[in-house]
Amino acid sequence: MSEQAYSINNPFQSSDPSESQPVSSIYDDANAMGKELLEKPLQGGGTDRILVQHSKGRMTVWERIKVLTDSEPNILYQNWGKNLDGASLITGILNINGRDVAIYGHDFTLRAGSMDATNGNKLARLIYMAGEHGIPLIGMNDSAGAYVPAGVGGLDGYSEAFTALRKISGVVPSLMLMFGFNAGGGAYLPRQGSFMIQPENTFFGLTGPGVVKSVLGEDISADDLGGPKVHGQSGVVDLVTNDELGALRTALRLLSYLPDNSSSAAPFHPTSDPTDRFIYEEEILFKKTFNSPTGMNTPFDITLYIQNICDHGQYFEIQPQRSRNLVTAFGRLGGHVVGFVANNSAVSSGQIDIGAARKGTRFIRFCNVYNIPLVFLEDTTGFLPGKEQEQNGIVLEGRKLLDSIIDIRTPRLTLIIRNAFGGAYASFNSYHTGADMVFALPTARIAVMGPAGKDYVYKDEITAIQKEYKESLKNGASEKDAAATRDKKLQLLSQKYEKELMNPKEALSLGSVSRIVLPGTTRNILFKNLDYLIRHYKPGPMSGPQREFE
Repeated sequence: MSEQAYSINNPFQSSDPSESQPVSSIYDDANAMGKELLEKPLQGGGTDRILVQHSKGRMTVWERIKVLTDSEPNILYQNWGKNLDGASLITGILNINGRDVAIYGHDFTLRAGSMDATNGNKLARLIYMAGEHGIPLIGMNDSAGAYVPAGVGGLDGYSEAFTALRKISGVVPSLMLMFGFNAGGGAYLPRQGSFMIQPENTFFGLTGPGVVKSVLGEDISADDLGGPKVHGQSGVVDLVTNDELGALRTALRLLSYLPDNSSSAAPFHPTSDPTDRFIYEEEILFKKTFNSPTGMNTPFDITLYIQNICDHGQYFEIQPQRSRNLVTAFGRLGGHVVGFVANNSAVSSGQIDIGAARKGTRFIRFCNVYNIPLVFLEDTTGFLPGKEQEQNGIVLEGRKLLDSIIDIRTPRLTLIIRNAFGGAYASFNSYHTGADMVFALPTARIAVMGPAGKDYVYKDEITAIQKEYKESLKNGASEKDAAATRDKKLQLLSQKYEKELMNPKEALSLGSVSRIVLPGTTRNILFKNLDYLIRHYKPGPMSGPQREFE
């Protein structure tokens, strides 16, 4: 029997060396081109440009996306632009905690993230898609502005994006993050968004320091011209963070309080925090405050109170760096998202000035558009008087605040904690401006005027006391004794005024307040009534006539 010969050679392979080389095919070439196209936008401006971005303490746009979601992003128009590199603008849809969110981000490693006519159209398409599909929008702005070599095309691109973002205003919420150095259109476009977040060591503004120097001859740093300390105080920026990572995580936290669109409710989060728990800390807060030597005139930080009311003490303050005499914040009561508008007596006695009025108006209108219930915590002696306030338009800004309250259509409650005087009481979500329910603590002082009101209520008695004082001096009494007698009687009148008129009794008797709420029970009372109102509220877009003033 002959021995079988085995070989590992392919019997079908030609022995001709010229025929052993792989043959390129149309299919393989197409796949190779496809892989190259998919990878091209990820490379940005190349390794050198990415290193420059990192050397400035900035992330690339792709790194920022990874902070927002662990899921694979669905990038739209990935190879947009004549160089097939995304044209310095990334657009797509992210899955963030199970929610679809539209995002765009400038790729500063390519043409400094500048805008031309083509990527302006690309951005507009994404914005319109967000509005049509009813999903939130996040913008990561890092752009030098219009692309100068593109000529007027860059301006056309911004015009198209401006228009699109304006069209979806009030339809879907938008969060704008400011990275790097943004000027011109790069500053105006994001301010059309619902909220702006700016980290430290960034700039945006109409023009940069160089232009200011050449036109006005002023030497000014970028931080002093358009940094977060400037925009945070003016209200142009809603939130300030330490760095880019903080800005991205702040956006995620803020998004958790916002609905997808104006036809839906904000996300409900079941809570393990009992809504009927007695809040001992709340009772201690008021006891220490009002039993202090300054009594009912003692200021306290209203955020301590908000913390006691909210689920697990968590709340999210909007514009915390400005006008702290009015606190605006999102929180949850029994899982429901609510907006808090609260006078803060720890700052300027909680009086409403121009800055506070603007801050409140903006927040109230946002909550009204996006179906978020509102809780007003009232403790103010009124609108701030004075020449400066009058000259700068306190009447106009105060009227805007009042108008925004009158226009509220969402469920709304008011809790009067202490002071509620005059026009401030009348306009700060009273029953007569449309409140669903108004509650008061036993410490509430509801009156036409504060302590000075005794001069009008007890005018005759005060006149008689002053007359008696003068008669005593004529009859030989010493100045010291006569003044002591006068002051004691005036003090008794003040005490009588506060006891008889500066309390919630008259408001209760007239139905202006529905019930007294004891300290420690406010979370329970507010939740029960809010939960009832929400069950009978159907979320939907705004309707009805459009007002002449915002």
